Amino acid sequence: MLKSKYIAAFCIFFYITTNLFSQHEISKYEYRWAFFHPFAAKKVKNHLIEAMDIYQVVKNSRQLDSFESGGTLDAFRHTFTMAYLSRYVKISKLRKLGKAHEKGNEYYFYKNHQEFGERADSLACVMDLRNNELGFEIAKRNKMVSKDTLKIIVIEEIKAGNAWKLKKNTQNSYISCQNEPILIENYKGKWFIPKCLVKSNE
Repeated sequence: MLKSKYIAAFCIFFYITTNLFSQHEISKYEYRWAFFHPFAAKKVKNHLIEAMDIYQVVKNSRQLDSFESGGTLDAFRHTFTMAYLSRYVKISKLRKLGKAHEKGNEYYFYKNHQEFGERADSLACVMDLRNNELGFEIAKRNKMVSKDTLKIIVIEEIKAGNAWKLKKNTQNSYISCQNEPILIENYKGKWFIPKCLVKSNE
């Protein structure tokens, strides 16, 4: 009985993570999360498509930038998804899922896999985890609002500078905190790239 439950959890998690992240193969860290949280995994499966539908609406509306990696659109995806899923799954469990996913990003970085057209790096993972935390805080303050209202609140928080993004110049190229251009080709195989993590309204 118990074994069957965990096998089912693996199948469920394969489905939900493919829809949630759509970036790379599921890592051992994410499988481990599903193994220990099978019921939470099922709840995520049941509500994740709703969150991704809202994300697509915001993406198409161009209320934020168009960068699915490193920009305010990326910040929205993490912040809104965690805020929305917090209605159905305990924050402590979602926090562990977020950390497992970022560990998976590092694991697949060394296998040269990309995330939304770019290779993940250490600061991108820090950015994602911080935006996850913003989502949790928004969820605590707005438990009864509709999905559309929650979407508006998250966008307002991002525009107010309460989320995080990676700094770029006017040519939309990553730059350091000293405003120096970063030549990504010089950091091949390097997990740490000297990008600059800034507030989402900068």
